[in-house]
Amino acid sequence: MSEKHLNELYSKGKVLGHPSGLFVLFFTEMWERFSYYGMRALLVMFFTASLLDEGWGWPREHALALFGTYTALVYLSTMIGGWFADNKIGYRYAVVVGALLMTLGHGCMALETQFSIYAGLTLLVFGSGFFKPNMTSIISEMYKEHQEKKDGAYTIFYMGVNAGAFLGILLCGYLGEEVGWSIGFGLAGIFMLFGLLQFWFAQNIFGEIGKKPNPELKALQETEEEKADKRVPFTTMQNIVIFISAGLGLAWILNEPVKIISKGADGVSAYNLFDFNVGSLEGSYAVILFAVLLFIGLMFYRIPQYSPITRDRMIAVTFFAILTMFFWAIFEQAPGSLTIFARDYTDRVLEGNSAMIFRIANSMMTLIPLAIITYVLFLLFKMTFGEFALSNIILAVSFVIIWGIAIWMLVNQFKDATPEIPASWFGVLNSLFIIAFAPLFSKWWESKYNPTANVKYALGLILLGIGMAFVAFGASDIPPGAKTASVSVIWLILVYFFHTMGELCLSPLGLSYVSKLVPGRMIAFMFGIWYLAIAIGNKTAGILGENIDKIADEHGLSYFFTILTIIPIVLGVVSILFTPVIKRLMHGIR
Repeated sequence: MSEKHLNELYSKGKVLGHPSGLFVLFFTEMWERFSYYGMRALLVMFFTASLLDEGWGWPREHALALFGTYTALVYLSTMIGGWFADNKIGYRYAVVVGALLMTLGHGCMALETQFSIYAGLTLLVFGSGFFKPNMTSIISEMYKEHQEKKDGAYTIFYMGVNAGAFLGILLCGYLGEEVGWSIGFGLAGIFMLFGLLQFWFAQNIFGEIGKKPNPELKALQETEEEKADKRVPFTTMQNIVIFISAGLGLAWILNEPVKIISKGADGVSAYNLFDFNVGSLEGSYAVILFAVLLFIGLMFYRIPQYSPITRDRMIAVTFFAILTMFFWAIFEQAPGSLTIFARDYTDRVLEGNSAMIFRIANSMMTLIPLAIITYVLFLLFKMTFGEFALSNIILAVSFVIIWGIAIWMLVNQFKDATPEIPASWFGVLNSLFIIAFAPLFSKWWESKYNPTANVKYALGLILLGIGMAFVAFGASDIPPGAKTASVSVIWLILVYFFHTMGELCLSPLGLSYVSKLVPGRMIAFMFGIWYLAIAIGNKTAGILGENIDKIADEHGLSYFFTILTIIPIVLGVVSILFTPVIKRLMHGIR
């Protein structure tokens, strides 16, 4: 798209100072996150719930092993989706394909059979791969000529992400725990379908952005810097190295939960693809170590071959990706070890004044954000209803249903004399705090007090560590080996508050920095690489969660969470120390 058309698209029909198209993406992403986080809030609890509670009765180690693999594959699949979008079908059709696959995946999950659960998870993995990187790629193209507004745009978009997560965890979590797992899984699929239809009928708002790629047109649209930038095509040997590294990594990710779940009483796994040792190293760990070294070796070989500016900026992206990997390895304890802590070690039964305070607070934190999001919807209607009426009507119907379910849930909680806080409810706090504070952070990033990238990352990691320190302190009186306790809910509330502040400093801005630092031709692919780092972080989170019982039995839960306190704080200090180096590598990009 030409600079003139981009400026026309940017200035036409603004909502809260941004193009209307951003808010079409906002609501599409909101429903996708509703479905993903709604299902995710239930998955570990469904696996570990007893057969009497209609769950599968799995040990925690088994559930977290499978969950870590699932979340890692969700992010790894973005490399496939990014490639197809860049080279074959364009961003828009990739989003539509992804949304359709996820709708079918949630439908399978609702059936609750062993085959349908695994089939549903597979469809969700590939659906996310097509959907996730290409939504952010559309935003990158929309703001190509307005780089100064990009940080704010990504933060607003991230608010949409968390609005969906908030509603999904709140409503799917409540229905799944209180009514039935299949109802929670099914509701996630219904709203993914709404998101698909809303996007499909409003896609013309993006003009030429995101259509099927045209190599000749793409070449004409390149900036002078991009034209002068040195290309470094992949050789046949390099492609073979990538194939081997990716194949081994994928085999390891799939093998890990199978190995753990098939382990017998004697400790021997019935199914283990890597049932051998390399010296004193277990086969599976030797394989993944070899795959990682291959990938790192290829990266160190290729990056120096680019032109100096591109080379330096890619090194900066790699630095931020490493920090991001560690951040998510600890942050993603939320659906795993922190949810288990909420269910088994937290006093969630409320009586008297405590019950009334919870009812009132829960009503306010449900209805006020929902009212704010509905107001944003109204502003979008004012700008787009005449041209995209069907999309707006579908969006309106989805909100009517959401309001109905939310009010029904709150009425039920007021009827209950001694309400019990659902274990999944604490995950809502993360999204609630983001909805409340994202606009403030967006304004901060656009002000003259906007800190450097390294400082933002340092703040994010240090706040993450402080959050873990609260739960470590709260668990300090739980003796080693204890399977239940009654810790105050205040510690989990503080954990999610500080984790959210850390997330706002780091997560939405990572996507913005990738879009600024890499050449336009590599945007979707580099988003895929970025999500690879997140995938490693998510799998690491699962591995950490798998070991919570072993560590807790020997040293206590507080010891486990103390380890997760120290790591991010140390990395935050490292980020600050590297500020001069990374600033130089970014060549003026802020």
